[in-house]
Amino acid sequence: MNSSISRQLIFWLAIPLMLLALCGALVHYLNHVAPAMLSSDLRLKEASSALMARTRYADGAWSIVAAGDGAPLPPAASVYALRDAAGRLLAGDARLSVVGLGSDAPQVFAMSPFDGRYVRTLSTRFETAAGPVIVTVADVRAPTEPAARLGLMSTLLWDFVQLDITLVLVWVGIQLGLRPLKRLRDEIAARSPMDLRAIDESAVPREIAPVVVTLNRLFTLLRTSVQSQQQFISNTAHQLRTPITGLQAQLELLVAEPSALPVKGRLMTLHEGIRQLAHASNQLLSLARADPAANIAVKKQPVDLHAVIGEVVARFFDRAIAGSIDLGVDVQPVSLQADSSLLDDLVSNLVDNALKYTPPGGSVTVSAGRLAGLPFLAVEDTGPGIPPEERQRVRQRFYRMPNSPGHGSGLGLAIVEEIARIHDATLEIGPGLAGVGTKVQLRFS
Repeated sequence: MNSSISRQLIFWLAIPLMLLALCGALVHYLNHVAPAMLSSDLRLKEASSALMARTRYADGAWSIVAAGDGAPLPPAASVYALRDAAGRLLAGDARLSVVGLGSDAPQVFAMSPFDGRYVRTLSTRFETAAGPVIVTVADVRAPTEPAARLGLMSTLLWDFVQLDITLVLVWVGIQLGLRPLKRLRDEIAARSPMDLRAIDESAVPREIAPVVVTLNRLFTLLRTSVQSQQQFISNTAHQLRTPITGLQAQLELLVAEPSALPVKGRLMTLHEGIRQLAHASNQLLSLARADPAANIAVKKQPVDLHAVIGEVVARFFDRAIAGSIDLGVDVQPVSLQADSSLLDDLVSNLVDNALKYTPPGGSVTVSAGRLAGLPFLAVEDTGPGIPPEERQRVRQRFYRMPNSPGHGSGLGLAIVEEIARIHDATLEIGPGLAGVGTKVQLRFS
């Protein structure tokens, strides 16, 4: 799956912003929380040292004596407890809970309950003549550490709220900034494969202008290539049709000569072969003209469908009479956006196929008009019909159904399919009226 530019930008912005938020929280901790904790711990150590220096055991009782210099105890020593190794209170305040000391930890800081709140305490084990004693000192003054911790959490929370808001604003900014790129994408996506008009370079930001310039160059190269191909097809058609038409005319004159009577049969065979060659070359050229690669730059314009049908039917009228086929027209005036020459090829191939497969005494009907508001064209015959399993295969190039009459090339419906695709038309093949023959219908969008 292709990566998203907006997602990548958000990702690469989120990581450094998150690191900055964490660094800010660390700085706040070092400036506010850590000094408060260090100050409290220092006071507790001083108080604990003072208490240990003044602890005395006499006449089976423990007491805290005054200092020789008369110095008072530190304020942090106002609440203390002396306990023996078993945890029994020897002196001091019983409200201070017992703090367990391991053999390898002679001094432990802890948060202990006291009068419904937690205070920071320091428990120290020291040796006396009467055995080991544990002195616990509590700092019961208004605590600054919880406030500092609350300040830290508030700062950290606000930093991440700011981070989220910043990322949302950045995402909105990215989406707004990418709108010209999305408009360009939609403009190109809305074009048909045949639309090679240059993109307006002045309407795009400078950052993507080189891409648009490159696309316009590509469109120009494609247009030039298509025009060259179309010119080649036109020249080839002219170069092929002229000598083939001349050969047919000369053979017709030669057949009419009395001296050619002994070889008239061979001449007629040769004439039929040249006629088939002319038909095959015309179909190949029609297929080349209908190729989507040759029609990328096709110019569609309003075309009267009934006029095109009239011209095509007029060309095939003599052939229909010669084959005793009733060639009829049921056309309503209708106009559509199309290439007139390609539309002529389409109708010609449909009528040619219908006449080829319709037996003498049959009929071929060309109809056109509007169906559900859209232009349509249909050619219906009374021939043998196309089985349902063959209706998809007959659209393929050079495919002819088994036991097909004549010597066709199998390109008629392939040409119709290509021209229909160029004009965004839907090709349907089905049975004729009352299930007899074949009906080929195109619906134009």
